[in-house]
Amino acid sequence: MNQESDSNDEPAGQDPLLLLKTIQLLWTKKEMKKQLKEEIRRGFAGLEDPLAGLLDILESSTDWKGKGHSLGYYITSELQLWMKEHPAVQQSGMKLKKLQTRVLRILAQCPANLLDPLISIYQLHTADRNYLLGHVSHLYHRGDYKEAAILSIKLKLQPDQDVEKMCMPLLFQDKINLMEDYVGEYPELQCKLLQILDTWCEPGFNIRDIARQYQGLSRYKPDKLNRKMLSKLVFRLLDRFNVDPALCPNVINQRHLRTLNYLFYKRFVEKTMTQENWTDHVQSTVGENQWLQGHLIQLLISYCDLNTAARWAQRCNMPKEILPNRVADELQKLKIQESVEEATKAENYEEINKKDYYQLPIPRANIHFLQKWEEMLQCWEKVLQPGQIVAIDMEWRPSFGMVGKPRVSLLQIAVKDEVFLLDLPQLLEQAEMEGEKEKLPHFIQMLYSDAAITKLGYGMSGDLSSLAATCFALKGMDKQSQGVVDLLTVDKQLQKASIDWKKGSRKVEQSYEDKGIRQPEKGLSLLVQHVLGKPLDKTEQLSNWEKRPLREEQIIYAASDAYCLLEIYEKLCKDPASFGLNSDLTKSLVGKPTIKARAKKQLNKQEVPSPCGQQCKGSEKETSCPPAPISAKEFSVVCDNMLQGLGRYLRCLGVDVRMLENEDDHRKAAEIARQEGRVILTSGLPYQTLQSQVGEGRCFSVNCSEKAKEQALQVLKHFNVHVTLEDIFSRCQVCNCNKYLKVPKERMRQLVEGSKHSAGDGGTSCSTPCEEKSSRTCDAAQRTETTQSEWLERTDPCGAAVGLEEGTTLQVAAIPPGVLDKAELTDFYCCTRCGKVFWEGSHFGRVVSQFKDVIVITGDEQSIYKLS
Repeated sequence: MNQESDSNDEPAGQDPLLLLKTIQLLWTKKEMKKQLKEEIRRGFAGLEDPLAGLLDILESSTDWKGKGHSLGYYITSELQLWMKEHPAVQQSGMKLKKLQTRVLRILAQCPANLLDPLISIYQLHTADRNYLLGHVSHLYHRGDYKEAAILSIKLKLQPDQDVEKMCMPLLFQDKINLMEDYVGEYPELQCKLLQILDTWCEPGFNIRDIARQYQGLSRYKPDKLNRKMLSKLVFRLLDRFNVDPALCPNVINQRHLRTLNYLFYKRFVEKTMTQENWTDHVQSTVGENQWLQGHLIQLLISYCDLNTAARWAQRCNMPKEILPNRVADELQKLKIQESVEEATKAENYEEINKKDYYQLPIPRANIHFLQKWEEMLQCWEKVLQPGQIVAIDMEWRPSFGMVGKPRVSLLQIAVKDEVFLLDLPQLLEQAEMEGEKEKLPHFIQMLYSDAAITKLGYGMSGDLSSLAATCFALKGMDKQSQGVVDLLTVDKQLQKASIDWKKGSRKVEQSYEDKGIRQPEKGLSLLVQHVLGKPLDKTEQLSNWEKRPLREEQIIYAASDAYCLLEIYEKLCKDPASFGLNSDLTKSLVGKPTIKARAKKQLNKQEVPSPCGQQCKGSEKETSCPPAPISAKEFSVVCDNMLQGLGRYLRCLGVDVRMLENEDDHRKAAEIARQEGRVILTSGLPYQTLQSQVGEGRCFSVNCSEKAKEQALQVLKHFNVHVTLEDIFSRCQVCNCNKYLKVPKERMRQLVEGSKHSAGDGGTSCSTPCEEKSSRTCDAAQRTETTQSEWLERTDPCGAAVGLEEGTTLQVAAIPPGVLDKAELTDFYCCTRCGKVFWEGSHFGRVVSQFKDVIVITGDEQSIYKLS
């Protein structure tokens, strides 16, 4: 191969290792980047075989094994670009096969950013597939499960592999994202994986028996991989891959069982569900599933009596052989001819007096249930009037945590003295049959986009999102909406403005407890109670709104849910001052664009704490303005248990982070958020549950398909969090503590030596108190409320491992050999809560590089860390 024309006087057949030494010298001088690039290209031109030369360089150097843009990555990338200009250097035949054999050994050790360039340069997609599978199998049997999976994905080997064999070790090692990527492009593998996970959710299945098949599992924690965690994972994957839930009967049964328990709680503990609603949901949940029917009978025995259990056994046509003996005996006593309806009437439950609740002030004749387009004309004429005030609400069948977004079954539109109930599925179906499917969406778009019509709602962003899921033509309507008033925002203002709000709600709550209501009012019901004097009756809220015909109780409830908004708005506008609101309530709310459908993932502008700790009032700013900047020290979050990687990144940047454990229920995040004023970070299905349990904008859903670093950037930019160099590593990565003990290197050397001697003598760590002056310093640091890190100085006469006052032992034995010999190190920093020891290194520079877009560098800032 003649390359003299490209070599620029370099001798042909140059030694790759000499080239490497030249490049390494230039690499240390960052300002000579241009010369480095030219030298690499000139060097490749001078090599007899550039492809073999690159392998010689990588095999002789170790710097490419680290993360980030290493010298090896830079050289490989430059060769890839150079080869596009010199296609003649491509190899083939036996020579290429030998190179492919060599590069496969390197791929098992190299970081992810080197995989694609090397696979492309050495044409591994053209290599013998059986040979590639054999190499991956070798990695797998060596216990390199992660590396085997990554290489399989890059080489697209999944169709020829056993999905259970490849994915299960990843699950045990908490590499769930990698497991999802492995099956991401193959629907058949997705189904197989879901079936395997569903099998693991069978009652009595022992996951530990499976784990024993895999040797050398790292990071495997048996207690965290339980049936509950697997169930959540399966539902998330069903949603992500859009797979039929019927493929996973065990998980679906478990979810239905939880629904049954919830229904019994609502009916017999809270007593907030009517008998008819409860019966309807129980029947649809249990169906003909004998396993669920058996659990239903046990629940009925526990909450009711044998007679009720026997009647349900008769209703479900359950064989006597599978019934408990007591229920079977009771069933013999029942009359076979007795109808299910009579049995239902025979069950005597005390109903709450309806007079204790808000009463609809219009006659029944003024409630119009519309199922045909001809009937819609009267609604159209009355609603689309300039200056009209319209209240809007929506109902859908409760999903009880099943896969999929809710679809609106009923759209309620209320004007003065009248309510229109639109049977949305029926109207959409009729319009489609008549070839005019755009008619109804056009009417709704006209209503929401007309600034001259005031639209009232409560939590409108969620309603609009469900409306868009029901009718694709309405997608993005939130951006076109004008003249809307979300009374949820007003509700937040009321809670902040009224000094006696909490006291008043407790008093009312107590008076209603005496009348049989076990739970305090919340949401719209609480707002109605506060403004109009009585709460909403929510017993029909969980109705099956898809079932037709609607019952009379459902119709009254749906009309009340919308009409009460008109009365609330009218009363607030007449006398806003009596509720602690600004006198210009109408002016400040009407006419602004609606909150976007994703606004529930944003901090409410009224709730974003500014750097000085004050509240920003939403009425004084446009809703489109970004949240006020907040420092990392003032930003505190609680991460759901599937976002621990995100939590570690945020903690690394100085954010106060609490993380749920894998076995924790998602609802624990809401408890922590309410108690400690934190923002919830979650993803997927739990968001729908958690966002309703905290204030507007205090729950944020991150993109679960992104890596943890991208998720962290998303959160920081969304909440306008400003990170400074001082914030980085200001919190312990293990325990979140922000108090450190600063130990000079020589003192640390003594402690390390002392711990070795102590271990050799069979002694324990020496826990000694601080000197009197240091003790006061430690106490002050522990009691202070500042969020800045405290760097504490102390000495200790003990030669063994030092312990802090609260019994925390410094983990000096964990310091790797050689670290104490680094000349550039002068001090170590020890967490005062868990004893973890930290020191300055290259990790700080990598973090700064990764998050440079959100790091704010001030002129007078002096960081304890210094970039090298």
